[in-house]
Amino acid sequence: MTALVQVKNVSRLFGSMRALDHVSLDIAPESYTVLLGPSGSGKTTLLSILGGFLEPSEGQVLIEGEDCTSMPPAKRPTTTVFQDYALFPHMTVGNNVGFGLRMRGLARPERDRRARDVLALVGLAEAFDKKPHQLSGGQRQRVALARALVVEPSVLLLDEPLGALDLKLRRQMQDELKAIQKRVGTAFVHVTHDQEEAMALADHCVVMNHGRIEDEGPAERVYSRPGSRFSATFMGESTIFPGRVTSSREIETPFGTWRLNTDAATGADVALALRPEHVAIGDGPLALGRAKVGDVVFQGSFKRVTAAPERAAQIDLLARLPADAAVRAGDVVEFACDPRHVLVLTR
Repeated sequence: MTALVQVKNVSRLFGSMRALDHVSLDIAPESYTVLLGPSGSGKTTLLSILGGFLEPSEGQVLIEGEDCTSMPPAKRPTTTVFQDYALFPHMTVGNNVGFGLRMRGLARPERDRRARDVLALVGLAEAFDKKPHQLSGGQRQRVALARALVVEPSVLLLDEPLGALDLKLRRQMQDELKAIQKRVGTAFVHVTHDQEEAMALADHCVVMNHGRIEDEGPAERVYSRPGSRFSATFMGESTIFPGRVTSSREIETPFGTWRLNTDAATGADVALALRPEHVAIGDGPLALGRAKVGDVVFQGSFKRVTAAPERAAQIDLLARLPADAAVRAGDVVEFACDPRHVLVLTR
């Protein structure tokens, strides 16, 4: 499939600081792409370059095959939804949504019709004549989304649009955003630092760090088989510990010598990662040994447990145990894991 958006070897410098470092990325039509990373990773800079608010210091951006590298925002087939929504407080919701159509010279009856249609799409048909201050935070977010969609962009850019919402409303809006994207078929590119939000929304997850792409692919693959140590720790939690590949193709670890699948060369130093849901109490194919439980946090459907293994007390072992697990701080228990779920990371 031909990419809708092609980012080719893009860098961006702010003085001596390199915010983006030779980034290349393809975005497919009708996809939901999430740019995920910590503050300073370059994700917002990349979104700003896609929207035309910044020009790259080097590289090229193509949208629908057209070179948009130096094209201003108003000329691009993109629109942006900002975190603060940027609604005009003195305008009605209908006029806010129709503002972009007004700038394009559409007559009042046509822009009102289209504004009503897209407000119905986002579940706010009754809000046409209201002012933004009469709406909740989630409703204002949907108005901003409607204003962006009404001009029928090829790519919709979302800059941490759910960051100002409370947890319950944020999860509700995640479901609504995904459903709306599927209905309209527009490619969405969404910036967030929230891993759970990324996994809930993304068809294509792009993990960024220090201005580079660390990992990308379907969210399930990035989580279950991360491409780097950073990706394993940022996209969800992991227990990370060192290993060395032996001449017999086994891996020496602080917990013993394990036989695991790896392409790493003999003598190579690797990092091993264990997701907390793959750590269990009791016997298992791979014994982690006895560990003293340091903390138990009840989180509704599970307990998040940290423990210090006797074989490697410097390692914080993380486990996600059933909510009814009989374990308390100070207990010394046996832990184990399954070799199928041990991640071998070579970078």
